[in-house]
Amino acid sequence: MRILLISLLLFSAATAPAARLKELASIEGVRENQLLGYGLVVGLSGTGDRQQTVFSTQSLSNLLRNMGVNVAPNALRVRNIAAVVVTGSLPAFARPGMRMDVTVSSIGDASSLRGGSLVLTALKAANGEVFATAQGPLSIGGISAGGPGANVSVNHPTVGRIPEGGVVERPAPSVSPSAEGFRLTLKQADFVTAARVQAALERKFPDAVVQAENAGSVWVRMPDSFRERPVEFVAQLDEVEIEADRGARVVLNERTGTVVIGGDVRIAPVAVLHGSLTVQVTTDLAISQPAPFSPGATTVAPQTNVQVTEEAAKSATLPAGATVEELIRALTAIGSTPRDIIAIMQSIAAAGALEAALEVI
Repeated sequence: MRILLISLLLFSAATAPAARLKELASIEGVRENQLLGYGLVVGLSGTGDRQQTVFSTQSLSNLLRNMGVNVAPNALRVRNIAAVVVTGSLPAFARPGMRMDVTVSSIGDASSLRGGSLVLTALKAANGEVFATAQGPLSIGGISAGGPGANVSVNHPTVGRIPEGGVVERPAPSVSPSAEGFRLTLKQADFVTAARVQAALERKFPDAVVQAENAGSVWVRMPDSFRERPVEFVAQLDEVEIEADRGARVVLNERTGTVVIGGDVRIAPVAVLHGSLTVQVTTDLAISQPAPFSPGATTVAPQTNVQVTEEAAKSATLPAGATVEELIRALTAIGSTPRDIIAIMQSIAAAGALEAALEVI
């Protein structure tokens, strides 16, 4: 495994800036709904599904049969169609006639969807009901070109989008906030944040009933003055500023060498001693030639050389309550590489000196 890059994102350890409630929580029942459909993309320039993908020709045969043209699937020999899966998100409170973006992804062996158009496709929810339809030309963000033995592909030419290609056919199953009460769901469950939300809403709306039920939800009942104006109440509710409590966390990505350290991270008294041992093995091939007109044969004699290099151990001492800035300065001073920093952070956490949650992804 090779570590390529390290990125250290340092956040101020001071009080985090307040965020609007709409960034921290959402009203229960007010959400998007995922839609899924199966369709055909036509008009491709020879980059569609091949004969190995039998369901695309079957789909084309069914499409033509619905239009009054009877063609057996085994009689179709086309390369300008592709079977695709169409996905989209139905916005909350969407009404019939509203437009939505859809994503089209090839599920066969098509090499590119560039230049294709999606045939009218029904988009269904998890319960099997049709809530929208999609159709239109695809916008592809990648290219694919080449010939026999040489191909070049940039990004993903088998996935495309149709901006506003979906049309809502049925109202979204959303629940409007009730004057009798509704529930706010925190995007990140935290008892401190829930308590701060309750306190802030009680200051903003003294006549409202606000109760933090647990770390992830807050119950709110509208004041009598807003019972006939629920939309206005929710609009003012979303603008209330809350100082969310964010726990100290260190995230390590060993695949890319990325280290993200929050500004609230503290280090207990700890000493770090780090060194590296490098073993290099090289093989030289020596060719041995026999004397002229001798019965010997040419042979290859491998010669192996082993070189061992060990760097002097480097140490860094961190005082009690060391900040992120001091930690980074200490690790940089001893010449730590991305792989070294990941190993050091894991060792510090194993020693119980890291006052933060360690997450490896």
